[in-house]
Amino acid sequence: CSISILLFTAFSISAQELVTAVSFFERTSEYYGEVFDYEAEITITQGAGESAVASSGIIYYKNPNLLRIDFSDPEEQVICVTGEDLMIYLPAQVVVMTQKLKRHSDASLATIASSQGLELLEKGYSIGYLDGPDPVPLEENSNELVTKLMLEWRTTEQGFRQIEMSIGKDNMIRRMRAVTPEMEEVQFDFIGIEINQNIPDVRFDYEAPASAYEIKNFLFEPEG
Repeated sequence: CSISILLFTAFSISAQELVTAVSFFERTSEYYGEVFDYEAEITITQGAGESAVASSGIIYYKNPNLLRIDFSDPEEQVICVTGEDLMIYLPAQVVVMTQKLKRHSDASLATIASSQGLELLEKGYSIGYLDGPDPVPLEENSNELVTKLMLEWRTTEQGFRQIEMSIGKDNMIRRMRAVTPEMEEVQFDFIGIEINQNIPDVRFDYEAPASAYEIKNFLFEPEG
Protein backbone atom coordinates (compact mmCIF):
# COMPACT_ATOMS: atom_id res chain seq x y z
CA CYS A 1 0.00 0.00 0.00
CA SER A 2 2.81 2.42 0.93
CA ILE A 3 4.55 1.68 -2.38
CA SER A 4 1.34 2.49 -4.26
CA ILE A 5 1.02 5.78 -2.41
CA LEU A 6 4.64 6.68 -3.21
CA LEU A 7 4.17 5.84 -6.89
CA PHE A 8 0.95 7.85 -7.05
CA THR A 9 2.62 10.81 -5.34
CA ALA A 10 5.62 10.67 -7.68
CA PHE A 11 3.34 10.51 -10.72
CA SER A 12 1.24 13.42 -9.46
CA ILE A 13 4.31 15.60 -8.88
CA SER A 14 5.71 14.73 -12.32
CA ALA A 15 2.42 15.48 -14.05
CA GLN A 16 2.03 18.74 -12.18
CA GLU A 17 5.52 19.86 -13.18
CA LEU A 18 4.90 18.93 -16.83
CA VAL A 19 1.68 20.94 -16.94
CA THR A 20 3.41 23.87 -15.28
CA ALA A 21 6.27 23.79 -17.79
CA VAL A 22 3.88 23.57 -20.74
CA SER A 23 1.80 26.41 -19.30
CA PHE A 24 4.92 28.53 -18.89
CA PHE A 25 5.91 27.80 -22.49
CA GLU A 26 2.40 28.66 -23.71
CA ARG A 27 2.52 31.95 -21.80
CA THR A 28 5.77 32.79 -23.55
CA SER A 29 4.25 31.86 -26.91
CA GLU A 30 1.22 34.05 -26.22
CA TYR A 31 3.51 36.95 -25.34
CA TYR A 32 5.37 36.53 -28.63
CA GLY A 33 1.98 36.69 -30.32
CA GLU A 34 1.87 40.36 -29.25
CA VAL A 35 5.34 41.01 -30.65
CA PHE A 36 5.01 42.50 -34.12
CA ASP A 37 8.73 43.02 -34.57
CA TYR A 38 11.95 43.06 -32.59
CA GLU A 39 15.59 44.06 -32.79
CA ALA A 40 18.42 42.62 -30.71
CA GLU A 41 22.10 41.85 -30.57
CA ILE A 42 22.63 38.20 -31.47
CA THR A 43 25.52 35.83 -30.97
CA ILE A 44 25.52 32.43 -32.67
CA THR A 45 27.97 29.86 -31.31
CA GLN A 46 28.56 26.61 -33.17
CA GLY A 47 30.31 23.75 -31.41
CA ALA A 48 31.47 23.60 -27.81
CA GLY A 49 34.63 24.11 -25.82
CA GLU A 50 37.86 25.13 -27.54
CA SER A 51 36.47 24.23 -30.97
CA ALA A 52 33.48 26.58 -30.66
CA VAL A 53 33.11 29.24 -33.35
CA ALA A 54 31.08 32.38 -32.60
CA SER A 55 29.56 35.00 -34.87
CA SER A 56 27.67 38.12 -33.82
CA GLY A 57 25.58 40.95 -35.19
CA ILE A 58 22.16 42.60 -35.10
CA ILE A 59 18.97 40.63 -35.73
CA TYR A 60 15.76 42.18 -37.05
CA TYR A 61 12.49 40.24 -37.09
CA LYS A 62 9.04 41.23 -38.30
CA ASN A 63 5.92 39.11 -37.99
CA PRO A 64 5.17 36.77 -39.62
CA ASN A 65 8.23 35.77 -41.65
CA LEU A 66 10.75 38.56 -42.24
CA LEU A 67 14.18 38.19 -40.68
CA ARG A 68 17.58 39.73 -41.23
CA ILE A 69 20.92 39.42 -39.44
CA ASP A 70 23.64 41.97 -40.20
CA PHE A 71 26.86 40.50 -38.85
CA SER A 72 29.71 42.52 -37.38
CA ASP A 73 31.72 39.31 -37.00
CA PRO A 74 32.21 38.11 -39.72
CA GLU A 75 31.99 41.69 -40.95
CA GLU A 76 29.44 42.38 -43.72
CA GLN A 77 28.00 38.86 -43.64
CA VAL A 78 24.20 38.91 -44.01
CA ILE A 79 21.39 36.41 -43.53
CA CYS A 80 18.00 37.44 -44.86
CA VAL A 81 14.67 35.59 -44.84
CA THR A 82 11.81 37.15 -46.79
CA GLY A 83 8.74 34.94 -46.86
CA GLU A 84 9.74 31.88 -48.86
CA ASP A 85 13.31 32.94 -49.68
CA LEU A 86 16.52 32.54 -47.69
CA MET A 87 19.70 34.38 -48.65
CA ILE A 88 23.16 34.20 -47.08
CA TYR A 89 25.96 36.51 -48.22
CA LEU A 90 29.51 35.38 -47.39
CA PRO A 91 31.85 38.33 -48.03
CA ALA A 92 35.06 36.38 -47.46
CA GLN A 93 34.21 34.10 -50.39
CA VAL A 94 32.21 36.77 -52.30
CA VAL A 95 29.41 34.20 -52.51
CA VAL A 96 25.67 34.59 -52.09
CA MET A 97 23.67 31.44 -51.33
CA THR A 98 19.94 31.47 -52.01
CA GLN A 99 17.23 28.98 -51.18
CA LYS A 100 13.53 28.62 -51.88
CA LEU A 101 12.19 27.44 -48.54
CA LYS A 102 9.79 24.58 -48.05
CA ARG A 103 6.55 25.54 -46.36
CA HIS A 104 7.59 23.95 -43.07
CA SER A 105 11.22 25.07 -43.09
CA ASP A 106 11.15 28.72 -42.05
CA ALA A 107 10.73 28.13 -38.31
CA SER A 108 13.42 25.46 -38.08
CA LEU A 109 15.89 27.53 -40.07
CA ALA A 110 15.60 31.00 -38.70
CA THR A 111 12.47 32.03 -36.82
CA ILE A 112 12.14 29.79 -33.78
CA ALA A 113 12.08 32.92 -31.61
CA SER A 114 8.65 33.97 -32.90
CA SER A 115 5.03 33.14 -32.20
CA GLN A 116 4.80 30.83 -35.22
CA GLY A 117 8.08 29.14 -34.38
CA LEU A 118 7.04 28.50 -30.77
CA GLU A 119 3.71 27.03 -31.88
CA LEU A 120 5.56 24.54 -34.08
CA LEU A 121 7.93 23.66 -31.25
CA GLU A 122 5.00 22.88 -28.94
CA LYS A 123 3.64 20.44 -31.52
CA GLY A 124 6.94 18.74 -32.23
CA TYR A 125 8.62 18.61 -28.81
CA SER A 126 7.88 17.44 -25.29
CA ILE A 127 8.40 20.30 -22.83
CA GLY A 128 9.66 20.24 -19.26
CA TYR A 129 11.73 22.31 -16.87
CA LEU A 130 15.47 21.75 -17.05
CA ASP A 131 15.85 21.66 -13.26
CA GLY A 132 12.67 23.19 -11.88
CA PRO A 133 10.33 26.18 -12.17
CA ASP A 134 12.44 28.61 -10.12
CA PRO A 135 14.60 31.18 -11.97
CA VAL A 136 18.30 30.30 -12.05
CA PRO A 137 21.45 32.11 -13.27
CA LEU A 138 21.82 32.14 -17.04
CA GLU A 139 25.25 30.58 -16.58
CA GLU A 140 27.84 30.12 -13.87
CA ASN A 141 28.69 33.36 -12.03
CA SER A 142 25.93 35.26 -13.87
CA ASN A 143 23.58 37.65 -12.06
CA GLU A 144 20.99 37.34 -14.82
CA LEU A 145 18.12 35.06 -13.79
CA VAL A 146 16.14 33.01 -16.31
CA THR A 147 13.69 30.14 -16.36
CA LYS A 148 15.13 27.16 -18.22
CA LEU A 149 13.05 24.73 -20.24
CA MET A 150 14.17 21.53 -21.95
CA LEU A 151 12.48 20.52 -25.19
CA GLU A 152 12.97 16.96 -26.51
CA TRP A 153 11.94 16.01 -30.03
CA ARG A 154 8.94 13.71 -30.42
CA THR A 155 10.04 12.48 -33.85
CA THR A 156 13.23 12.59 -35.89
CA GLU A 157 11.52 14.92 -38.37
CA GLN A 158 12.31 17.89 -36.12
CA GLY A 159 15.32 20.09 -36.76
CA PHE A 160 16.92 19.48 -33.35
CA ARG A 161 17.13 16.58 -30.93
CA GLN A 162 16.73 18.88 -27.96
CA ILE A 163 16.57 22.57 -27.21
CA GLU A 164 17.46 24.16 -23.89
CA MET A 165 15.54 27.43 -23.77
CA SER A 166 16.32 30.21 -21.28
CA ILE A 167 13.51 32.74 -20.84
CA GLY A 168 13.96 36.05 -19.04
CA LYS A 169 11.60 37.79 -16.67
CA ASP A 170 10.41 39.89 -19.63
CA ASN A 171 9.00 36.69 -21.25
CA MET A 172 11.54 36.95 -24.07
CA ILE A 173 13.90 34.16 -25.09
CA ARG A 174 17.39 35.05 -23.87
CA ARG A 175 19.23 31.94 -25.03
CA MET A 176 18.58 28.78 -27.00
CA ARG A 177 21.07 25.93 -26.91
CA ALA A 178 20.25 23.13 -29.33
CA VAL A 179 21.64 19.75 -30.35
CA THR A 180 21.28 18.75 -34.00
CA PRO A 181 20.48 15.22 -35.23
CA GLU A 182 24.23 14.88 -35.90
CA MET A 183 24.94 15.70 -32.20
CA GLU A 184 26.40 19.11 -33.01
CA GLU A 185 25.72 22.01 -30.66
CA VAL A 186 24.52 25.48 -31.65
CA GLN A 187 23.64 28.33 -29.31
CA PHE A 188 21.70 31.54 -29.98
CA ASP A 189 22.00 34.46 -27.54
CA PHE A 190 19.62 37.42 -27.78
CA ILE A 191 20.78 40.54 -25.92
CA GLY A 192 19.08 43.91 -25.47
CA ILE A 193 15.83 42.91 -27.15
CA GLU A 194 13.64 45.85 -28.20
CA ILE A 195 10.12 44.92 -29.30
CA ASN A 196 7.49 46.63 -31.47
CA GLN A 197 9.85 49.17 -33.02
CA ASN A 198 7.80 49.61 -36.22
CA ILE A 199 10.62 48.22 -38.32
CA PRO A 200 9.89 49.05 -41.98
CA ASP A 201 9.68 46.29 -44.57
CA VAL A 202 12.53 47.88 -46.52
CA ARG A 203 14.88 46.88 -43.69
CA PHE A 204 14.61 43.34 -45.03
CA ASP A 205 15.48 44.27 -48.60
CA TYR A 206 19.02 43.23 -49.43
CA GLU A 207 20.94 42.89 -52.65
CA ALA A 208 24.31 41.19 -52.60
CA PRO A 209 27.15 42.79 -54.56
CA ALA A 210 26.87 42.18 -58.29
CA SER A 211 30.32 40.59 -58.21
CA ALA A 212 29.17 37.82 -55.83
CA TYR A 213 28.91 34.29 -57.20
CA GLU A 214 25.42 32.85 -56.60
CA ILE A 215 24.74 29.31 -55.42
CA LYS A 216 21.05 28.47 -55.72
CA ASN A 217 19.10 25.98 -53.58
CA PHE A 218 22.15 24.95 -51.56
CA LEU A 219 20.08 23.12 -48.93
CA PHE A 220 17.51 21.18 -50.95
CA GLU A 221 15.56 21.29 -54.19
CA PRO A 222 12.54 23.61 -53.99
CA GLU A 223 9.03 22.21 -53.99
CA GLY A 224 7.35 22.12 -57.37
